[in-house]
Amino acid sequence: MKLSRPLRVFLLHARQDEKIVYRLYKRLVKEGADVWLDQEKLLPGQDWAHEIRKAIHSSDMVVACLSRQFNGQRGFRHEELRIALEKAASLPEGSIFLIPARLEACDLPEPLCRWQCVDLFKEDGYKKLIRVLAEWTVTP
Repeated sequence: MKLSRPLRVFLLHARQDEKIVYRLYKRLVKEGADVWLDQEKLLPGQDWAHEIRKAIHSSDMVVACLSRQFNGQRGFRHEELRIALEKAASLPEGSIFLIPARLEACDLPEPLCRWQCVDLFKEDGYKKLIRVLAEWTVTP
């Protein structure tokens, strides 16, 4: 399924999951999404914290790629999640902006429990994610 327009998608993830997230990045780009992934978008010399904040605020959607590594360690990803949660709270009720996407069987961070998650480790998980992205593009 190809997206009808380039949806701006931010991939939030733990550094330890970058290989699997990079595969997700490539699949989403192939579908036609404009995906923001730090290892692809950040340039040498840029203020990475500023660029990440800017990317989250300008994204149509944030996919929070969750794993035991995401939950188990500290890092800037928790600040990224806070920024995404703030933006989600400012949107009209019922808007789809923040998608919890589990890379493996793991607990959801408490602030994400209110949103339905997608299990990318299951056979139909990726299709469900693409369906949401495709349906979002037809919503005004």
